[in-house]
Amino acid sequence: MYTNIKKIGVLTSGGDAPGMNAAIRAVVRASVYNNLECVGIYRGYEGLIEGDFKDLNARSVKNIINRGGTILKSARSKEFFTKEGRQIAYDHLKNKGIDALVTIGGDGTFAGATVFNKEFDIPIIGIPGTIDNDINGTDLTIGYDTALNTVVEAIDKIRDTANSHNRLFLVEVMGRDAGDIALNAGIGAGAEEILIPEEDLGKDRLMQSLKRSKNSGKTSSIIVVSEGDQIGKNIFKLAEYIENNMTGYEVRVTVLGHVQRGGSPSCYDRVLASRMGVASIDALLNGERNVMIGIRHNKVLSVPFSETKKGENEIDLELIRVADIMSI
Repeated sequence: MYTNIKKIGVLTSGGDAPGMNAAIRAVVRASVYNNLECVGIYRGYEGLIEGDFKDLNARSVKNIINRGGTILKSARSKEFFTKEGRQIAYDHLKNKGIDALVTIGGDGTFAGATVFNKEFDIPIIGIPGTIDNDINGTDLTIGYDTALNTVVEAIDKIRDTANSHNRLFLVEVMGRDAGDIALNAGIGAGAEEILIPEEDLGKDRLMQSLKRSKNSGKTSSIIVVSEGDQIGKNIFKLAEYIENNMTGYEVRVTVLGHVQRGGSPSCYDRVLASRMGVASIDALLNGERNVMIGIRHNKVLSVPFSETKKGENEIDLELIRVADIMSI
């Protein structure tokens, strides 16, 4: 056991994700369980620079496992990009007596942690919290399962009105660099087509598919579009193109936006966050640093930050095949 660690700081950074509060709760209670002090750092790296800290105990995190968002707030810090800003952040940590950090967020959070560790040699463990599921080294990230359920529920409701009016709906979901939400939610909601940044469907093939669906007797269609898809300039331009080149459908656009980030986390995300939070404290006490807690094949493990870069995870080709077969 790495006995030099007595006090741990925990922060959330980047975009919020359902389950972050469950992860904070787990970090705090695992710290208390191991006779460590725990300090909450508000507004991510910005709060680290400003010294916006609060001591936490097991009761401080009661009744938050079911809450979306993050009680520690989140922010993006331009000042943390500077060496001077990071020096101020480190001075605040030392003045508070914090020996190690647990950072909950995405690849930007881990990139900042990597530089901070390199400059000041402070032990840091990362927990992946992002709805996009775009972090390499882990099968799933906290918030992804909840976001999927939110999207599927929304598409189910949109389909009701699509069926009632012979409409074609384009539904844009989050995923600038990764199509996981679009692909899985599209299959789960029975979408006729799914457009993701990893696969360039092309306008011609899309139109052929829509015409084939219409000729087979379909009176309405749902197309799920990841926001990073490049088939059109944007989803509204794509809708205009379809409407100009295909008759028989009214074309409508729904952008789900930040509703995907909100809401009470699913049971899966609560359990995943709890497992990762406990594992982060175990990792620190075992002398690990500069690693992310990930999950592969339902086993929790540590992954070096250098292997967690966004965009290096590959899309599941089996799911693409399933989506093609289900769309006939």
